Amino acid sequence: MRRVVALTCAEPPGETTRWTGRAMAAAVVGISLRSVQRTWAAHRLQPHRTRGFKRSRDPDFAAKLAAIVGLYMAPPRHAVVLSLDEKSRIQALDRTQPGLPLKTGKCGTMTHDYKRNGTTALFAALNVLNGTVLGRCMQRHRHQEFLRFLNAVEAAAAPAGKLIHCILDNYAVHKHPKVMAWLERHPRWTFHCTPTSGSWLNAVETFFSALTRRRLRRGVFRSIVELQGAINRYLAEHNDDPAPFVWTKTADQITAKLDRLNASVH
Repeated sequence: MRRVVALTCAEPPGETTRWTGRAMAAAVVGISLRSVQRTWAAHRLQPHRTRGFKRSRDPDFAAKLAAIVGLYMAPPRHAVVLSLDEKSRIQALDRTQPGLPLKTGKCGTMTHDYKRNGTTALFAALNVLNGTVLGRCMQRHRHQEFLRFLNAVEAAAAPAGKLIHCILDNYAVHKHPKVMAWLERHPRWTFHCTPTSGSWLNAVETFFSALTRRRLRRGVFRSIVELQGAINRYLAEHNDDPAPFVWTKTADQITAKLDRLNASVH
């Protein structure tokens, strides 16, 4: 068993990229495939799986992390905290044949190929304090559409007299000169940009993930209108029963974990 564990944690021989159960059984004399599988299960070894990662190289990572996490965990009084982003190029996909439904002992089916019926872009702003989402579907993804969305948020989700802290990523549209001019004309707005390669800090990404899993990935849309209708209904359903966004990890805890991961890689 110890030899199986040691070999599994080492590089396989030759140009092989990972161990398989049969390869391990052949490498260790006197052990069966089932014994290898039991050993891997007992030690929680899964050589067939990998986890991707990317460490931000932003020189201001620590400061941006602390600022954004601080807004999540201790939002300023008399202020609105918004997490804003765009989900671009959402495809209206129609399958070439109808799939079969889920049955006992059989999963549902869906054709591998599909028909493209156009795309849309979803602009969304998540209110961190109450969990509601203001969203707008637009045909294009430019600074003009971004400004239109900012004006919609200003009118609908930003009570008069309150400061607005807006968390968003470093996309070029967000730094366009006309967007910067809009910010100067709206002094109660403050943009907080996530670090480079740090979109996981943007809370609205959790909403986009749920939208994709629950409404888009297996959906059948014969036109952009059908796609936008499905997105708008999901927004309405979400806002009928919203929940405040809760962030549980402090900036120091996140930094410590990233340091441990970085040390394990090197």
